[in-house]
Amino acid sequence: MQSLLDQLKGLDALAGAAMGGLPVQLQPIPGSTPVVQVSIEGRDELPIFITSSDMQIICICYLWTEDEVKPERRTELLESLLDLNPSVPLSSFGRVDGRYVLTGALGRNASVEDVAREVAVLSDNALDALDALSEFLN
Repeated sequence: MQSLLDQLKGLDALAGAAMGGLPVQLQPIPGSTPVVQVSIEGRDELPIFITSSDMQIICICYLWTEDEVKPERRTELLESLLDLNPSVPLSSFGRVDGRYVLTGALGRNASVEDVAREVAVLSDNALDALDALSEFLN
């Protein structure tokens, strides 16, 4: 965990600056896999989770659960996600354990400045996705 935390040192200030001065807080999540939760003031419902492997740094934002999707609109939602994927810069839609996510990835040796830009873009894209796809949700 410490090496990920070391790599992310200063991320709160850099990500906040990239988002127009919004306060950003980092919180390590205990567990066998290193994970850091990034909370952005005013976007508390959409925290970003950062983890890493030997090859990459992954940023994940959980959008909604399968239960929140209108059953009669599920197929349309999935088609919309596929259609939107190419036009959402630097982010990809996916599902993890029944939860829809937006992800971004960087090389394992990415600078903290690069991670801050990824956090800012992913957060903005998550807000845009919720706005664009809300018609499919309960």
